Amino acid sequence: MATRSALINVMQKAATAASRNMLRDFGEVENLQVSRKGPADFVSRVDTNAERIIKAELHKARPDWGFEMEESGITAGNDPDAPCWIVDPLDGTTNFLHGIPHFAISIAVRDRGKITAALVFDPIRHEYFFAETGTGAYISGSHVNDRRLRVSGRRNPAESVFATGIPFLGRGAAEDHALFSRELANIMAVSAGVRRFGSAALDLAYVASGRFDGFWEHGLKNWDIAAGIMLVREAGGFVSDFESRDRVLQSGDVVAANPSLHAELLKHLAKARS
Repeated sequence: MATRSALINVMQKAATAASRNMLRDFGEVENLQVSRKGPADFVSRVDTNAERIIKAELHKARPDWGFEMEESGITAGNDPDAPCWIVDPLDGTTNFLHGIPHFAISIAVRDRGKITAALVFDPIRHEYFFAETGTGAYISGSHVNDRRLRVSGRRNPAESVFATGIPFLGRGAAEDHALFSRELANIMAVSAGVRRFGSAALDLAYVASGRFDGFWEHGLKNWDIAAGIMLVREAGGFVSDFESRDRVLQSGDVVAANPSLHAELLKHLAKARS
């Protein structure tokens, strides 16, 4: 069993507090006040309310720390050398707004350029995925108490299931969709299947827990993936960009898998660009 640090407890408390209104509104999704933020990129009062609650809880616990948040952007901390919270208050907004019960709250800590703590919370299944540097990754919830996470042990892509995200409408959409179609065809040809569930944070948490064997996507934001990539690494997996570099947060491009499949996944994805 994991020994919860004070920091993980703070993150869990913030995510739990934000989830209460979120779950209430999910039950009345048809009545939500929704505005358009961009093509296929919606923002609802659920996002903004959840972010406000999370920010208040985290600031109360660590008043000197800064924030990088999806809705309100970057807020400098009182101490410029202090860590920074990276928060996505609702990863899977489109799922939420369509009544699809698959979304998450993602919170990470960046300290001196490195992610040092992470939590992804699935309010529907009441599952907390969390990790800190060097201590491993864990899952806790109504059905399990702080169980250690491990990436899958599968070695054969033909027996493996991968997850991905589909590019949405926007600038360069034709090129993005053409590349994605080639990547998808390549992975489908060698795997047991590909899933698209609509929450990168949960996709990466599922890689960490061995539910998925790998995941890839282009053009993600820090708040989408900061917590998830740490979960995968602390669960024994590999995470890189598409050139096998440790530049995921800089590029927004992520390829994550267990150690036996990471190079194989990169190889088949690279064929789509050749």
